Amino acid sequence: MTREADVVRSLVEMADTLVDDYDVVDLLTGLADRCVNLLGVSAAGVMLVSPEGSLGLVASSSEAMRLLELFELQAQEGPCLDAFRTGQPVEHESLEAGSGRWPSFSAAALQAGFRSALALPLRLREVTLGALNLLSVTRTPMDKADVVVARAFADLATLSIAQHRAAAEAQRLNEQLAAALASRVVIE
Repeated sequence: MTREADVVRSLVEMADTLVDDYDVVDLLTGLADRCVNLLGVSAAGVMLVSPEGSLGLVASSSEAMRLLELFELQAQEGPCLDAFRTGQPVEHESLEAGSGRWPSFSAAALQAGFRSALALPLRLREVTLGALNLLSVTRTPMDKADVVVARAFADLATLSIAQHRAAAEAQRLNEQLAAALASRVVIE
């Protein structure tokens, strides 16, 4: 199977989850794994904002990535956080020990074997729901075609998250309405 066919198959599989009841964490873990398998990156992680407004790690492609993402949250610096805060992509960034935009994150990433980073916001209109972090063990930038595919994955994940949240909110409202109607019947 060609690379293009693999990308299309992955997009179709992700879109198919939108018609069924699905688990967002499973979907995002699959997204991280697809990024590693199809885009030539070494690791991927996804952070989402909670209803309370705090950012948290929800999926990663490896244990090393999970630990680095948790470090990023603790240090409050790194590509994923910048993409989330600005709502803009963090283009290819070569990591240098103790310098650059994120000195603490860079040092930890280099120690884990990563040499470059790219991060994409999970953004729907004016609302940023999280970010996708892509790390590589090389300093070579991703191909432009791979960046386009990564953006497509991020956009599809964003739509999936928004749909899941809307469905959960509708379910909650239906339950409240049913409870209100039931109590009214008892009162009458």
